[in-house]
Amino acid sequence: MSKKSRLDFMKMKEKGEPVAWITAYDFPTASFAEQAGMDMILVGDSLGMVLLGYKGTVPVTMEECITCCKAVRRGAPNTFCIGDMPFMSYQISDEDAVYNAGRFLKEADMDAVKLEGGRRVITRIKAIADAGILVMGHIGLTPQSSGVLGGFKAQGRDPKSARDLIMDARAIEEAGAFALLLEAVPPELTEFIAKDLSIPVYSIGAGAPCDGQLLICGDMLGLFQAFTPKFVKKYANVAEIEINAFKAFIDDVKKGKFPEDQHCYHILSETAEEYQKMLEELRKRS
Repeated sequence: MSKKSRLDFMKMKEKGEPVAWITAYDFPTASFAEQAGMDMILVGDSLGMVLLGYKGTVPVTMEECITCCKAVRRGAPNTFCIGDMPFMSYQISDEDAVYNAGRFLKEADMDAVKLEGGRRVITRIKAIADAGILVMGHIGLTPQSSGVLGGFKAQGRDPKSARDLIMDARAIEEAGAFALLLEAVPPELTEFIAKDLSIPVYSIGAGAPCDGQLLICGDMLGLFQAFTPKFVKKYANVAEIEINAFKAFIDDVKKGKFPEDQHCYHILSETAEEYQKMLEELRKRS
């Protein structure tokens, strides 16, 4: 399969063909996603919760993101991959934003970056885009600023907040973003923004009427057990499979059922006699 480009995603929007994409943070998941034909992969800062066990995304560092991005690229060399800019990698200045966005491309071979926020980070988006780096916007429920939002709550459910999000979306497109991600907003608002903008508009918990859907791999595969957002559809329960496999292994070890002869490497038959003599000699000395 050939890697899709920004132009492909624009064509998909024009044709009404939805984009399917997930988050991934490691080599095997990325490899499986590519084999399945995933359109895009986001190496999200959600890795902090799903992979590293943090309580949220704020502790995630650039180094952790870069490491995961490298692993994902090795697993999915032919898939359009996006690096998620972690908290404080772009908030301080336009210069910081461009430098850290560039690291995702130079060090991890990402195709684009994503950052959270609307008009308050618009100079960052413009600076990154002006540097020749594809950048995706992200508004609605923005986990890095969940404290300001009052927690992990849906956004844009009243006219005033919906208007603010529309203004944010328009500003993001004008600043040069190649796409926009909406998180946890009403489908009516999602549909309006998707039709209002010329760039692709994607949803994570923002309903169907847009240009594609994103889910976090740990949620859809049943790997992340702390909680499951309302908008998630579980396509597997990998946690249950792994726990049962671990239990079976423990049981086999305790009862002496593992390993069996078929799991062992035996000495070379032509050296068997010499091997036993060596063991006997050392046994006598001990």
